[in-house]
Amino acid sequence: MFTDNPQFEDRLARLEKWKAAGVDPFGNRIDNLISINESRNLHRPDTPHAGGPSARVAGRIMLRRDIGKLIFITLSDWTGRIQIALARQFLEKDWNKAKLLEAGDIAWFSGKVGHTNTGEVTVWADNFGLCAKSLLPPPDKFHGLADTELRYRRRYLDLLANADSRDVFLARSGIVRFIREFLHGRGFVEVETPMMQAVPGGAAARPFLTRHNALDLDLYLRVSPELYLKRLLVGSLERVFEINRNFRNEGIDTSHNPEFTMLELYQAYSDLAGMLELTQTLVSALAEQSWRRIHPAAAKPERLELPYGGRVIDFSPPFERLAYMDLFRRHVGADLVDVAAVRRSADECHIENTAEKAHEVLVDELFARCVEPVLHTLDRPVFVYDYPAALCPLTRRKPGREHLAERFELYVAGMELANAYTELNDPFIQMETFTAQLAGQKQGESMARMDHDFIMALGYAMPPAGGLGIGIDRLAMLLLNRTSIRDVVLFPLLKPYFPPDAAPDAGGEIHSRNRPAE
Repeated sequence: MFTDNPQFEDRLARLEKWKAAGVDPFGNRIDNLISINESRNLHRPDTPHAGGPSARVAGRIMLRRDIGKLIFITLSDWTGRIQIALARQFLEKDWNKAKLLEAGDIAWFSGKVGHTNTGEVTVWADNFGLCAKSLLPPPDKFHGLADTELRYRRRYLDLLANADSRDVFLARSGIVRFIREFLHGRGFVEVETPMMQAVPGGAAARPFLTRHNALDLDLYLRVSPELYLKRLLVGSLERVFEINRNFRNEGIDTSHNPEFTMLELYQAYSDLAGMLELTQTLVSALAEQSWRRIHPAAAKPERLELPYGGRVIDFSPPFERLAYMDLFRRHVGADLVDVAAVRRSADECHIENTAEKAHEVLVDELFARCVEPVLHTLDRPVFVYDYPAALCPLTRRKPGREHLAERFELYVAGMELANAYTELNDPFIQMETFTAQLAGQKQGESMARMDHDFIMALGYAMPPAGGLGIGIDRLAMLLLNRTSIRDVVLFPLLKPYFPPDAAPDAGGEIHSRNRPAE
């Protein structure tokens, strides 16, 4: 497994030297540690050169410089880096052990926090210990881990080598924490719903199939938690949310991963307008939080602008609102209810236009082809509202305009970020829309079977409600200026990597001289 690396044998020899010195090379618990950031904050302008307060820190050795009777180490943890100085005159009895330390090792050091002649904040170590011996070298100290493919496949190397990547995932965690606090402040409760479902539903998407052996039962990884969260509304939990993992057996690109994270929430006695207000308030508050991260000491700006992929997005409320029908008419050149005009437009756009293809499917494909590229050019979030009812089987119809549904999608930089409805709670209409949806589905697709229990739940009366889903991965992309979803998902799905001259052995290990460089 490790033998392809030319440094492995030397590091293995050092491992044996640690053992011979009576040291467990894979360490034990270390008490009384503080973070590197906390240790740096112990240093003050009047701190003596040789050090003031003492600190005990632990982390990974990123760089080691041996200049004879003095060894300088750059130590890193998830809060930052600090220099460690080991002087032979203070560590005489452990000097041979100090010589064994090398880049990649995880170690602890204690000593006074001072500085060097050049002003570098430094822990002047009077004691140290090995926590875990590294058998492989860390990525190149000057270039980090630049290979994009390797960064995704070996995220652990990316995180230890690239502080920027680590900061992205810490910031993503902060985004999720902010969302939870925001919703708790509005009286929502967090719940959990099944990830394995007998009947997948809540979205038009192809599910992953799995098998429960003990029950001899086929199950599906959920494509959406919607139908279960609505059951909770029926059961009198009036404000619920879930930050959930969904799974859709579909393609992969810069804004799609088959396994992704969603915020989904439902609020009884609300509607589409309530969801619009909630979405705008939450997203603009998150944008302000991200702006503060970039400009911690600045006054609040007049316009809430964030960089994204070479452009600037203005998140200042209120967000723009555009009707689906108006956008369709303007950029497709047809009225969406005019069947003949829609089919002509499909022909002109070279969209497959068979007699069997439903009108609403053509409308949806034309919107994606002709309208979404226009939305991509806009530098402000846009609520697109009043969708064709035929595309929205779970949504309440617009009173007096039954061909439209009370639904919006929030687009930012051309990406669909949020989707919201006034929820359909009439069991008779819900049965009709499910039946129509099933008529166009094939076995293996979402909603290939009727969810009769959900219809029964509606029979007990679900209160009028608004519902909202926000893609957390895409939200993180926008707020953290990352144009690929793989940059904000710790372990994105990738094709298995098999070098040309390699194959897995019986134990699943790959043996090859053509692995990606460390």
